[in-house]
Amino acid sequence: MSEVQIPAGRAVLSGNLTISENAVGLVLFAHGSGSGRHSPRNQFVARTLNDASLATLLFDLLTQHEEAIDMRTGEHRFNIGLLAERLVHATRWAKQQEQTRNLRIGYFGSSTGGGAALVAAAEIPQDVGAIVSRGGRPDLAGDALPKVKAPTLLIVGGNDDIVIELNEMARDQMRYEVKLEIVPGATHLFEEPGALEKVAKLASDWFVNHIGRAKHN
Repeated sequence: MSEVQIPAGRAVLSGNLTISENAVGLVLFAHGSGSGRHSPRNQFVARTLNDASLATLLFDLLTQHEEAIDMRTGEHRFNIGLLAERLVHATRWAKQQEQTRNLRIGYFGSSTGGGAALVAAAEIPQDVGAIVSRGGRPDLAGDALPKVKAPTLLIVGGNDDIVIELNEMARDQMRYEVKLEIVPGATHLFEEPGALEKVAKLASDWFVNHIGRAKHN
């Protein structure tokens, strides 16, 4: 794993890049507020992806200053436009790095990061090959939903009733490949025994199938 600095307009975002041996794709993580590259849940999923020969980039969508403001006011966590813009910057950065520029890219979004991932994917469809949303808010992508061309997997906990409904509504607005996977007995954060393992396996399979085929295309 290497620590990286990603320029994003006037901001600089801190990230952790892990490139597994013979990597067949690169997954960028987009998290919700109050969570970042140090999130134990995202790190767990990232390790599972690494084991499947997928490189991962976990990075903070907000600067430390922005995160501090958001913890007080909540003004950034639902700013999907800002979060998506940061994800686009990170994608373009990855496309310019020698060690990642030949890898096809996927997005793993959690909570509001799920909405941001869909908006970013709609903006740069040529650069995004697959999306997985974990307990995400794809409904927040709004008008971008019908424009998303990347195959999308929406994973929701079976006991996360409101979010299931929001994901179903989002799914019905999408025009390209989309699948809703409900993990029985799981709540929003997938803290139940085996729930996060199930998420990680579903995500790993989705990415390998959709961005892992054309290595160094």
